[in-house]
Amino acid sequence: MKILHKLLSMTTAVLAIGAGIVATAAPASAAARNGVCEDGEFCYYYNSGNAGSISDFTSSLGNYGTTQPDCYEFKGAGAGQGLCIKNEAASVWNRSDETVVVYFNSNYQGSSQSFGPGAKTNLNATLKNNNASHQFGATSTSLSYGLYKAGGGGISCPFDGYTSTPGRHEGIDFTRSIGSDVHALISGTVTRVTAGVNGGALSTIAVYNASLDKTIIYLHSAPRVSVGDAISKGEIIADEAYRGISSSGAAHTHVEMRLGRQTAASVSVGDPVLDNPNPHSFWRSQGYSIA
Repeated sequence: MKILHKLLSMTTAVLAIGAGIVATAAPASAAARNGVCEDGEFCYYYNSGNAGSISDFTSSLGNYGTTQPDCYEFKGAGAGQGLCIKNEAASVWNRSDETVVVYFNSNYQGSSQSFGPGAKTNLNATLKNNNASHQFGATSTSLSYGLYKAGGGGISCPFDGYTSTPGRHEGIDFTRSIGSDVHALISGTVTRVTAGVNGGALSTIAVYNASLDKTIIYLHSAPRVSVGDAISKGEIIADEAYRGISSSGAAHTHVEMRLGRQTAASVSVGDPVLDNPNPHSFWRSQGYSIA
């Protein structure tokens, strides 16, 4: 009987310890999504200015779901608590040590916005209340780096950014140095090549992507492709030059996104009407940041 009593006592103790472990583990697991923005997490807020209910994450998520009880919801106290987070978030706080990218569509597709470690800010106008997935460790390439595949380049004139030239600038101008390799920013088929002359006639390269139904126009550079070529993203298509520009000191590459199949750039100088839409959301959808 004494032995049986000891065995029962030991069993009770083991069960008690096990229960204690379970009781301890449950809150730790729940803390992964407890509606509090903690160190190591990426957090959505229902309202702008990091206000309202919080939904916190420690990993990527490609599909938030749209209805309870299967969706990911705002868990913290405040406005929005209990709502599904898809297309409902207005601001974020990235308390992780990785860049986190928020996407317009599920499965990490569509327009995006990147948030570096420590970023605490509103979603931009495109992503506010249009958030469908987010990815830890994702990075976007700056548009200038995508164009040159090298540092040292940058934007010399933004979209619609003329300040001393009459008209509406229809693309984005980048500059690095004469002779720099110019790379295709998206894949497609070359629909036009005009060689141009440094200090004289304008050069043009047009690349049409049928799946996107967009044409990218590159101006002023020395072409290294021919009409009909199938171009891959990142492929060298030209050398930076000043074809159609009077001065070598003003050498740059004009990049223009046009809707549909096109073979020429829109008129900019002296034209008061924008024919092209703002391309920023398009470039972000292709994995680029505007820099």
